[in-house]
Amino acid sequence: MASDYSVSLAKILKEFSFEVLYMPTDASELSVTSQDVNRPGLLLAGRDDYFDPARVQILGLSELEFLKTLSGEQQAQGLERLTCRKPPLILITRNLDCPEILRSLVEKYKVPLLRTEESTSGCMSALIYFLNTELAERITRHGVLVEVYGEGVLIVGDSGVGKSETAVELIKRGHRLIADDAVEIRRVSNKTLVGSAPDNIRHFIELRGIGIINARRIFGMGAVKLTEKINMVVQLEPWDSNKVYDRMGLDNDYISIMGVKVPMTVVPVKPGRNLAIIIEVAAMNNRQKKMGYNAARELLHQLGMDEGEEAAEEELEIWQNY
Repeated sequence: MASDYSVSLAKILKEFSFEVLYMPTDASELSVTSQDVNRPGLLLAGRDDYFDPARVQILGLSELEFLKTLSGEQQAQGLERLTCRKPPLILITRNLDCPEILRSLVEKYKVPLLRTEESTSGCMSALIYFLNTELAERITRHGVLVEVYGEGVLIVGDSGVGKSETAVELIKRGHRLIADDAVEIRRVSNKTLVGSAPDNIRHFIELRGIGIINARRIFGMGAVKLTEKINMVVQLEPWDSNKVYDRMGLDNDYISIMGVKVPMTVVPVKPGRNLAIIIEVAAMNNRQKKMGYNAARELLHQLGMDEGEEAAEEELEIWQNY
């Protein structure tokens, strides 16, 4: 699948430490734009229907053993059908020997050739996950992303409502910062959002009256994290005495981000409320709901006011997606 984004070959090499057998130019100048990978067995056999040259091509034991059954001319024809389409790279797995004809063809068509000692299936799985993350559809939202008890909590709200101050308090209580002010959100699957900080502002927090601080420098490496799945959204808003706030937590609200529904909690802000503790409780309560426990429903059950098992099962199915 084509992507509007790209990841450099240099970054792939840094992530996986592949052995370079041939590189036509500097790896930082080459890139991959497809999230998918391919094993080109059919192409080597002469069938090129629906072949996507933008995908990373992987040669494993099956492909290389198949080539050995062909004559020298047939091997050359099959490998040329692959290399002449100029895929972003060809990767040989299991540290298998590279056919000499392939070495000459990749030099002819300027196609990067790499090798790894990993198994084919394991390598494909790791590479697909990496490409799905790096090339995912993304947006940037104003807010703060923190990890609280293993839950990724996106804190949003108007400027000046106290998001960064709450994040600092959470860090001091042992939780971790992912991003402040600008959160880059990637849709890595139909049900999963992953948040991170833009490279140029990573680990920095703006505190009004103090200025810019570096959370990693002040609180240590254990206080920060590069990425985190977004499990819930907490919206901070100034307390409105005319608004009726949910006191039971029976009804669940959701927010749609790039087509993915994420549980959302609205927390009113007023003097005397410890927002860090409230967000800690919200994160733990969110985890309990994912595990099938809802305190409000248990209370109604003890009061003889059950809403029905069907509604509870439907709610559990939704929460287990996060």
